[in-house]
Amino acid sequence: MNDDLRERIEREAEKHALLNAVKHESDANVGAIMGPLMGENPDFREHGDEIPGVIGGVIGRVNDLSYDEKRGRLEDLAPEELAEIEAEDEEDEHDLPSLPNAAEPGSTSPDSQARQDAEEDDEIRMRCAPNPNGPWHVGHARMPAVIGTYRERYDGWFCVRFDDTDPETKRPDLDAYDAILDDLEYLGFEPDEIFRASDRLETYYEHARELIDLGGAYTCSCSGEEFSELKNSGEPCPHRDKDVETVREEFEDMVAGEYKSGEMVLRVKTDIEHKNPALRDWVAFRMIDTPHPREEASEYRCWPMLDFQSGVDDHLLGITHIIRGIDLQDSAKRQQFVYDYFGWEYPEVVHWGHVQVDAYDVKVSTSTISALIEEGELDGWDDPRAPTLKSLRRRGIRGQAIVDAMVELGTSTSDVDLAMSSVYANNRDLVDDETDRRFLVRDGVELPLGGSPPAEANPPLHPNHEERGVREIPVGDAVLLESDDLPAREERIWLKGLGCFQYTRDTLQYTGEDIDVVREGDVDVVHWVPAAESVPVRMRTMTGDVSGQAEPEVGALESDELVQFERVGFARIDRHEDDETVAYYTHS
Repeated sequence: MNDDLRERIEREAEKHALLNAVKHESDANVGAIMGPLMGENPDFREHGDEIPGVIGGVIGRVNDLSYDEKRGRLEDLAPEELAEIEAEDEEDEHDLPSLPNAAEPGSTSPDSQARQDAEEDDEIRMRCAPNPNGPWHVGHARMPAVIGTYRERYDGWFCVRFDDTDPETKRPDLDAYDAILDDLEYLGFEPDEIFRASDRLETYYEHARELIDLGGAYTCSCSGEEFSELKNSGEPCPHRDKDVETVREEFEDMVAGEYKSGEMVLRVKTDIEHKNPALRDWVAFRMIDTPHPREEASEYRCWPMLDFQSGVDDHLLGITHIIRGIDLQDSAKRQQFVYDYFGWEYPEVVHWGHVQVDAYDVKVSTSTISALIEEGELDGWDDPRAPTLKSLRRRGIRGQAIVDAMVELGTSTSDVDLAMSSVYANNRDLVDDETDRRFLVRDGVELPLGGSPPAEANPPLHPNHEERGVREIPVGDAVLLESDDLPAREERIWLKGLGCFQYTRDTLQYTGEDIDVVREGDVDVVHWVPAAESVPVRMRTMTGDVSGQAEPEVGALESDELVQFERVGFARIDRHEDDETVAYYTHS
């Protein structure tokens, strides 16, 4: 090997050692870089036996550098490859794409710098805007999960704004305000501020008056059918050219409640010939006779439509980024007319598709769930059959498991499917290590014991944590087995934590054999409970209640404690009643 070749090998080895060390934030080693080194330099292969000795010293010098020194050296040697590594790290670090025109903390990209130069405050500000017509179902979790994750990523701000300005069609439920905030806390997020749109009517009125003065709105007494015909034919409403004074007077009469529902609306003046009829002179305010359920808002009769209310609030609250369903694309276009009149800059918008949730027989819809509760088909919002966050919480599923699954869906404009199995897998990772094991036998078959087995069984509380100790299960004269676990005559089974038994003459005879019979594959291991001292359990599941008997200590567990019933699944202890323990099934 000549000196020129040796120098080339050392130079290439340094680059690959730095790439390996920076990518994995650890020391490089010969084995890890030999493949890439040879792949990029085929002419090195004939010297393969000599190369490890040549590059060993190079790798040692690289490993003596600090991480910052390694990165600086790599930036000198291979800046493009360093950029690729850091781009891959960025993708690996975040499941969600970057927000448009948003500066990552510490970033000084040209786009983010331009935004910072253009704004005095470059804080990312977002809003979660629920309609408080009921607690959240599973699909609702996507919005707070994504917004909360972005807030943490960008060190930003987000509020909860209850869009409750429809006291009739989407009538608010007074209990839902606190219920939704409870759901948000369950998911692990706390809003920076909370607003109720029904508290802000005077603000919307003031902006309507200003819009009227700008010539951007007019009062209209056409029936819905009349205006629809005009709109669809591209013809102006006969009220469109009213003078500002008249419009202002009639709007004040709306605010004073002088009109009944359907008699008068305030329209935003847009383009009556716009190619999209839905954008033509849309309604900003209408009259509603039904009082708002909140006492503080019950006297109002002139209510803003969501597009006007939300558009004004987004500006006043300094919202920088809006995430909404792709079916609401027209909302941004309607609101843009108002923003143009006022000279406001519209926030960045991310549109996403709908999320479909599997595994439930009940439709994932607030109105459907509410109706089933009223009809007595569901026990409440936390019924295990209900596709709601309250149900998942009562079943013992961690909010973080739901957030992680929702974030993994990303923000695609396509409709996406949430498999509940992904939520369960996430939750299993969160709870498995800390959850103790117990026995539960469903629809048990009682069998007497013979042959002098131990008086007490001592299976471990957790198979991976001996330090937690064992359970103390009194055996008694008989046990309960699940019917599917009954052995054939003369066959043996291993009662977990107790020992080997042979099914003879309607009795399980203790054989005294050791665990080798299981290791040899001849004997099945089954769970069991003592017939005399077991605890009745009613386990509530997504498909109905399941009755069973559990080992005695289950009757002393604290409410809200999570257990894993071996070979059955995880369950949350809900409560102890006089004649049974009630548990909620979590998942397998």
